[in-house]
Amino acid sequence: MINVSDNAVRQLRSLLAAQVENSRKGLRVQVAKGGCSGLHYEMALDEKKDGDAVVERDGMQFLIDDESIPYLRGATLDFHDGLTGAGFHIVNPNASRTCGCGSSFETARPV
Repeated sequence: MINVSDNAVRQLRSLLAAQVENSRKGLRVQVAKGGCSGLHYEMALDEKKDGDAVVERDGMQFLIDDESIPYLRGATLDFHDGLTGAGFHIVNPNASRTCGCGSSFETARPV
């Protein structure tokens, strides 16, 4: 499925701890049509829905809808906090090309 780094787990734990109403939520990671290269990543705090795959690490849940699974298989979700910005980042072996913004990609073959 998807690999999740220690940094991503720590950041999600921090986000959920900041607000009590988020305590039952996880991070939804999905692929949607759009962006410069045809597909882009979307992430949001959300609750599990029917059909979601759940990757659980250290008590934290990462939610992936069934349409996004083929695009994210084997990918790694990480969190970077540096001088050029902070945020979740996906390293995706299924992406054959990415655009300059770094959040849009295309695959070599249909998934």
